Amino acid sequence: MRRTRPEPTDRSHSEGMPAPAQTPSAVAGGAGGAAWRHLLLLLTALPLALALLAFALQWRGGGVDDAGSRWPARLAVPAPSRLQALHSSAASCVEVLAASAGPAFPYLRGWSFHFDAPDTHHPKVCVQTSTSAGLDQILPWLYYHKVVGVAHFLLFVEGKAAKPSVAGVLESIPGVKVVYRTKELEEQQARSRIWDETWLSGFFYKPCNYELFVKQSLNMEMAIVMARESGMDWIMHLDTDELLYPGGASEYSIRRLLADVPEDVDMVIFPNYESSVERDDIKDPFSEVSMFKKNYDHLPKDTYFGMYKEATRGNPNYFITYGNGKSAARIQDHLRPNGAHRWHNYAKSPNEIKLEEAAVLHYTYTKFSDLTSRRDRCGCKPTKEDVKRCFMLDFDRAAFIIASTASEEDMLRWYNERVVWNDKQLNLKLLRKGVLTRIYAPMAIVQGLRESGVFTSVIAAAVDNAKVGQKESVDRNSTDHDHEDEPRTSFVAANNARKILNVVEPAPAYRDKDGGASAAVPPLSPPGLDDARGEGLARW
Repeated sequence: MRRTRPEPTDRSHSEGMPAPAQTPSAVAGGAGGAAWRHLLLLLTALPLALALLAFALQWRGGGVDDAGSRWPARLAVPAPSRLQALHSSAASCVEVLAASAGPAFPYLRGWSFHFDAPDTHHPKVCVQTSTSAGLDQILPWLYYHKVVGVAHFLLFVEGKAAKPSVAGVLESIPGVKVVYRTKELEEQQARSRIWDETWLSGFFYKPCNYELFVKQSLNMEMAIVMARESGMDWIMHLDTDELLYPGGASEYSIRRLLADVPEDVDMVIFPNYESSVERDDIKDPFSEVSMFKKNYDHLPKDTYFGMYKEATRGNPNYFITYGNGKSAARIQDHLRPNGAHRWHNYAKSPNEIKLEEAAVLHYTYTKFSDLTSRRDRCGCKPTKEDVKRCFMLDFDRAAFIIASTASEEDMLRWYNERVVWNDKQLNLKLLRKGVLTRIYAPMAIVQGLRESGVFTSVIAAAVDNAKVGQKESVDRNSTDHDHEDEPRTSFVAANNARKILNVVEPAPAYRDKDGGASAAVPPLSPPGLDDARGEGLARW
């Protein structure tokens, strides 16, 4: 039998001798592994600790909370019982002002709007308008312009806007002066020097749009004096379907924009962009429309005329309504209106500039109901000849005829063909070419104001202060009734305005290049294809 030889043993181990020292590389490897383990443990524990901290803070009711929970209950959407004192016209708009089909911004309920704080910034900008709209249109328009820096509003109201339930709310807003179209106001304007001058005479004694144009000019004349007495630096006429877009300014502010205008400039022209609706069921244009067609002045000439036919889509002109913009005037001696789109001066030819990025966003025919509402405001016959007496622009004439003669189904079909931009491929092409553009800022601001409860709270405040319920339900638009119950502030302002205007000495009439007296600037269509080769572009 073969004996197995025992394996040799390590004497150093058996005798308690120390083990050989490890190499430096082995030591480094062990230390690196421990560091990685510590790092992984830290990365795992840190999120857990933060989550536990957040949970603890929320459970205790301290630290970070939802902005909406801090909104005072007093300024939340008013309960129906608080709105019962309002007239039906005011109550009906609360639903529109409290909610919208546009995108929601729930965390904007924490915004703080100090609209009642005194405005000490300069320059101070005044916006004047002549309107018969309701609160659902006026309030978003008004507060949007407060956000962008307008300090004072002169609202010449009639129709729905002059009803106690609407005007009472408007009068309660700081920085707003409501001027009613009373018999006394009409008598004051009947003595205006404008009637003895020729620059507006081509629009006298004509119905519908011509009558409105004259009324706007007379209101603008009185607004100049009121704005000057209020310490304003600039004045601008806007309709309640128009929003100022202060593009190109260092901040989203019309005040900042006009502060950068050289001191020798008397008038600033804002080219207008026209809304391009993509649906036929728009309810709240300021919150639902983001696509606009750019003005000729903001496009390369080759692009404008090269894409003209596709951009027109069979309509009479590039824009369906006017294309010559609106203007702001520096308040100074001898200033006068020159129609609803421009200002002028009795003593000199104003030095004017045209802004390269800022614009007026015109939300025109954004709702299908706009077809019938314009029809109902005019008593002309729906014939091609008679509508020329009533409307200045071709599309308005065609729209009036359709609204007066077609069935609702045919009207909706016509509206989709002429107004609604439902061809997505064409829209994308024109967006890439720069003819169409997306502007989201007004939509976000108006929706933010709505989510903050600004619109509904001002209505509720008017009810609480009895500025609506105590008024007699008399339509102040009528000039055949007794107007002794109307506020004396309107009459005083009107009387003061006429006295001051009468003091101004007639200055030499401004003459145009041809030596003729300068006429009022009406709403003008943008340049057409015929203007590309002719002299039609001279007016632009």
